[in-house]
Amino acid sequence: MTSIIMTGIAIGISVGFGFLLLILIVIFFVGGWKKDIQKQLRRKYFRQNQGLLLEQLISANENASDNIKIFSLSELQKATDNFDPTRIVGRGGHGMVFKGMLSDQRVVAIKKSKVIEQVEISQFINEVAVLSQINHRNIVKLFRCCLETEVPLLVYDFIPNGSLYGILHGSTINNFVLSWNDCLRIAVETAGALYYLHSAASVSIFHRDVKSTNILLDGNYTAKVSDFGASRLVPIDQTHVVTNIQGTFGYLDPEYYHTGMLNEKSDVYSFGVVLVELLLRKEPIFTSDSGLKQNLSNYFLWEMREKPLTEIVASQVLEEATDEEINEVAHLAETCLRLRGEERPTMKQVEMKLQNVRSKRLRSSQVVGTNEDMQSLLSRQSQAALPLLGIRSGVGDIANLPSQRNQNCYSLEQEFMASATLPR
Repeated sequence: MTSIIMTGIAIGISVGFGFLLLILIVIFFVGGWKKDIQKQLRRKYFRQNQGLLLEQLISANENASDNIKIFSLSELQKATDNFDPTRIVGRGGHGMVFKGMLSDQRVVAIKKSKVIEQVEISQFINEVAVLSQINHRNIVKLFRCCLETEVPLLVYDFIPNGSLYGILHGSTINNFVLSWNDCLRIAVETAGALYYLHSAASVSIFHRDVKSTNILLDGNYTAKVSDFGASRLVPIDQTHVVTNIQGTFGYLDPEYYHTGMLNEKSDVYSFGVVLVELLLRKEPIFTSDSGLKQNLSNYFLWEMREKPLTEIVASQVLEEATDEEINEVAHLAETCLRLRGEERPTMKQVEMKLQNVRSKRLRSSQVVGTNEDMQSLLSRQSQAALPLLGIRSGVGDIANLPSQRNQNCYSLEQEFMASATLPR
């Protein structure tokens, strides 16, 4: 009886082990089959996204091969914890941006775009090839991409201080406030980057989605123009391109909206809205005191005709900027926002005007600083002379010290000014 029981137990254990082994084998084969399916899918997407073409473009261009690499999907999954939602640092009309860390400890921003049409894939590859050659200090650098997903992934250097929109409109955690000096500098940097895209790159690039959200700020709060998902590449001798309407309400050029003709002046209009944001510190679509939604550019142009600028611009701008600076920047914004594109300035003219405003401000601050330093130096020299007066005049002349001090200060100042004007 005991032997029968032992035999039954042995058979049961054997069957159990056999069944367990069968399950493990099935799991192994199913896992291998899934991995094989995933590999095939990745290869399919890589070919579909014209990865071979991009590899050829990169290998044929030394600059591109130095600046851009092709990532595998597994590398980016590891960098973002498999695209964990907690890693999302930005959302936009063209997709989401994840913060990731590569194996070399570099922190990057990975843009995961929305589904696009197959006919746009070739255009995307061309855009990547062109952007890999762009080298401008005020444009976010694209240096890697991944083609193993249905929609290609783009990898940029991570910009730590968020967007200009976040700082201007109070969505940042630390409530950092940009000074007027910073605002002018950021405006100049952004205008310079857009001028470069329009005129200095190998082909003209119309950004098509210029807005404060797409102006990022690095560790030094230097402007970095980003998000070329809506951009269009145009031959240098072509003035415009007819395309589907794309952009962000509040920044969208009305002429482009009505005609479908995209040109460099469309970016100029959008940049004009950014200038108004810097002046008024209001969002492009904001809620008025009466509770109605208003378009910032329309509001600004209307208010400029009805009120003095001092009643329109933000209080901080009034405190820090001169009347001349406010007038010049406001007038520039007004010309950028004209309905007819041909009446708007070019980005080169915009940059030059802003650079002139900023240069005058810097020169003025240097003069003020020099005068303050001179007054401080004169004051220190005068104070240093007091003990000498006391020693020379003796105790009996202490009563006359104030008048002698004034006389001595005057003579020291005269002597200092005279020596300062002598030719060297």
